[in-house]
Amino acid sequence: MKWLALCGLALLALFPVVAPGNYPLHLAIMCLLWGYVYTSWSIMGRLGMVSLGHGAFFGIGAYAVVMLWNHFGVSPWIGIAVGVAASIVTALVIGIPCFRFKIVGHYFALVTLALSEVTRLIIVALRDQTGGSLGATPHTALAQGNAVAVGAMQFQSKVIWFYAMLALWLFGLWVWARVDRGMTRLAMEAISHEEDAAASIGINVTRSKLFVTLISAVMTSLGGALYAQYQLYINPETVSGIAISLQMVFGVIAGGMYVLLGPTVGAVFTLMLAEGLRLALGEHFKSFPALDLALYGLMLVLFIIYMPKGILGAAMARFGRDGKAA
Repeated sequence: MKWLALCGLALLALFPVVAPGNYPLHLAIMCLLWGYVYTSWSIMGRLGMVSLGHGAFFGIGAYAVVMLWNHFGVSPWIGIAVGVAASIVTALVIGIPCFRFKIVGHYFALVTLALSEVTRLIIVALRDQTGGSLGATPHTALAQGNAVAVGAMQFQSKVIWFYAMLALWLFGLWVWARVDRGMTRLAMEAISHEEDAAASIGINVTRSKLFVTLISAVMTSLGGALYAQYQLYINPETVSGIAISLQMVFGVIAGGMYVLLGPTVGAVFTLMLAEGLRLALGEHFKSFPALDLALYGLMLVLFIIYMPKGILGAAMARFGRDGKAA
């Protein structure tokens, strides 16, 4: 199994060499990025804390690097640290009251949903600094033919971004695996079944929940920062708010929340589905510009209802049943 994983990783690393053009390479970069972000969300979701507000952390990371660079000339490398710190503070402000007062289940989901929308509204309200609904573009540092600006984290070559996102994705998988194999997972599973019983055997419920929340928030904020630097354009709708938060939830559920590569499969599936529908229907149904998005949403709902384990989760369950039958 380990050799199979190494072979798959080697083939993936060779993708820029065989990629037929920039568009497939761009899709691969986005799959790796969203695979990482979805993995970040699933660290919380699979342990019983369904957050509908991760768009807040994603947006904080994205806007922190762009605003600090545009207004103060602060390197995005430092901006990432600032965005991560701001996400930690936000997670603590939301998490500590929720966990101490035992706000769980649907109520916790609604609190996080409000957090995501409040973040989007703040970004829109600060239009003089953030550009409001029109968004913002990082000032370019690639003038005079420079193809690389390391200090500004700007690269013309998509190959550089591919390997950067590949490293980020591998880091996300490593964190997921560490959490999955640690005592935190066992503690969180006990907490998700019965908090009082878990506390009675010595589990610090608040600290365990905060630990997982902070890990997930930090990772998501980092993903938002790199998204902004790669796309070189952000706006409240694409990096924050309810839509981006629900995209994370749907992607993870579509791929498989409880499997290491499930969120990545969900990222590939949702991205390919969205791109396929956009290309197939976008030009032919101009009078219904949101038809492709409606079909995309419908298919995701059907997956949630009829395949709750996700694509990879269902495939592994089927393989296990077949193996036992054999």
